[in-house]
Amino acid sequence: MPLFGSSKPSSNPDPSEQPQNDPVASASAAAGTEWLAGHLHHLTDEQQGKLEEFKKLCAEKGYYKTGGEDGGNGKASHDDATVLRFLRARKFDVNAAWDQFKDTEDWRKDNAIEKLYENIDIDSYESARRMYPQWTGRRDRRGIPVYVFEIKHLNAKNMAAYNETMTTSNLPAEAQKSSTVPERLLRLFALYENLLRFVMPVCSKLPRPNPETPIVTSTNIVDVSGVGLKQFWNLKGHMQDASVLATAHYPETLDRIFIIGAPSFFPTVWSWIKRWFDPGTTSKIFILSASEVKPTLTSFMDPSSIPKQYGGDLDWTWGDMPNLDQPAKDLIGGVGSGDGKEFLKGPMLFDGEGIRVLGREEKGERRWDIPAAANGAGAGASTPAGDGEKASETATAAAPVPAQEQAS
Repeated sequence: MPLFGSSKPSSNPDPSEQPQNDPVASASAAAGTEWLAGHLHHLTDEQQGKLEEFKKLCAEKGYYKTGGEDGGNGKASHDDATVLRFLRARKFDVNAAWDQFKDTEDWRKDNAIEKLYENIDIDSYESARRMYPQWTGRRDRRGIPVYVFEIKHLNAKNMAAYNETMTTSNLPAEAQKSSTVPERLLRLFALYENLLRFVMPVCSKLPRPNPETPIVTSTNIVDVSGVGLKQFWNLKGHMQDASVLATAHYPETLDRIFIIGAPSFFPTVWSWIKRWFDPGTTSKIFILSASEVKPTLTSFMDPSSIPKQYGGDLDWTWGDMPNLDQPAKDLIGGVGSGDGKEFLKGPMLFDGEGIRVLGREEKGERRWDIPAAANGAGAGASTPAGDGEKASETATAAAPVPAQEQAS
């Protein structure tokens, strides 16, 4: 879901210090448990101590509550998986993580982010969905949701039409009162909220190799084919603003970005992008040549989860609604056919037991519940993500040129 990253932004990182991006090594790490380091149930004793120290600090400052406080419902104000995202973003530096956590909580309150998501106009939400990364309804081999972003659709005509839909009347009253963030970015954050409050919880409930650890990241295919330098330039400010704000308030929600269809001038574009973020973030971005796309993607995803245009078997194209795999259909089939054509539009929540339908239409607020299927896939299963079939053998990808070297 992130446009280009989810770690601390850096105004001028030293390219010589940036890690080399080798998709083969990255795929090898993803195939094991190395990628789980620092995640829930995969903490060292020191990291576990930092987690407890951080929660205690946040509680003392009034930004964190345990489940039993103030007659609570038994749940903490923030789950451990969320808290750990801030700690990982700051390499388990408790004070640095606290600074970002506090800034984010204040920002969420000032901009009424929860109310924004729960009450956003359905048409506004759908307009934004068509302009940003879209969930295909599928997951990679670890169970992480796969998003696709086709940049060419952000042309001058579509951007102008999208901007014309920006009216304060389309925002919930709470967001209108105090927000200093442009509406186009508030809409983007509604999409991030969908990632955190619907897509990730759904994926966490589905069968996967490590069900003990919640899903907290996304895998992204960014297609830049057919985009000219002028279009990139026109989008530079838009994408930078969105990315920097997202990395500040949605840390560690990016697993990997695969950039495909890069034109010959892309090194110029890459020189802009890599300066927005620190080396840790740019190390998650892989620029693939045409011959590298299929072998690299299949090392991370079953062919059934890769759109046909990128060498897979999935019948999904840009603009489609999620095309769910069979375990997801079994779990949340109540939201639609799940074939990419019929799917309930707008914001939703998933709490592990059912779906809460939210948003606002002309006739008023949407508020109803859809129970998750009683015989749906459970979190205790360990089948790899895909169509429910055994994951096929995958060929090892030939090592593409690292992003930093290719774009230098």
